[in-house]
Amino acid sequence: MNVVIYARYSSHSQTEQSIEGQLKVCYEYAESHNYTIVGEYIDRAQSGKFDNRADFQRMIADSDKHTFEGVLVYQLDRFARNRYDSARYKNQLKRNGVKLISATEVIAPGAEGILLESVLEGYAEYFSEDLKIKVVRGMSLNAEKCVWNGGVLPIGYADGFIRSYAKDGYM
Repeated sequence: MNVVIYARYSSHSQTEQSIEGQLKVCYEYAESHNYTIVGEYIDRAQSGKFDNRADFQRMIADSDKHTFEGVLVYQLDRFARNRYDSARYKNQLKRNGVKLISATEVIAPGAEGILLESVLEGYAEYFSEDLKIKVVRGMSLNAEKCVWNGGVLPIGYADGFIRSYAKDGYM
């Protein structure tokens, strides 16, 4: 079977090693299942919560050319972290005769596989929403303590300035 690999990582704080690791596992999986890899689609620093990922969209569009029969991902959450997008694009792939394959999750065919895949997709979406809540909570706590949350330094800010300024009672 001819397959393509789709890999992605979510944020700028992640490194190319994430992609390398995903590709390594996918290539090993393909070899052990006698799949022929005919291409790679890779999105860097792109959230799976949204479908506006350039290589993802290119892969979906290319699926109607019938040059591959499978999309191999490290794990289903690399494909999407939104269960509606996941269902939509898996359906489009299916119409084009393309199957989505996870290299690390064993999903049996039949009723049990349908249930497991649904749970994995729901969990991927839950993880994103839960992480968003935790990040906002952490940033809010940092702000209350006058600790810099990162990003571009504001004009006139020197590391430690706001903390010492706050300790002196000016904030």
